[in-house]
Amino acid sequence: MPRYLISFDDGSMDHIPEDDWTEVGEASHAVVREARAAGVWIFGGGVLRQRSSIVATDGTVTDGPVPETKAVVGGFAIIEVPSRADALSWAARLAHACRCPQEVRDIMFDPES
Repeated sequence: MPRYLISFDDGSMDHIPEDDWTEVGEASHAVVREARAAGVWIFGGGVLRQRSSIVATDGTVTDGPVPETKAVVGGFAIIEVPSRADALSWAARLAHACRCPQEVRDIMFDPES
């Protein structure tokens, strides 16, 4: 069955007032619980802002990415559903709960994963 990455950019939730974070958290966790109950949830979570390292092919490690030049992922979910339409439906539920747009991408099948 196809898998999809649903994500949003770092900073996409900066417009949410601090007093609303509990409500937003509960709404998004409710969608996750529904996805688990439906058997479509694989994994997901938030990504710590600007806590990344780039590991080159030779093993060299540098800090990155630079926030002024690159969009970075702020949070993501991986789901397994029968169709892209189903993935878009789950993304719409997450967008509503998180109060920010969600990007949906197909994950290429790898028989060894």
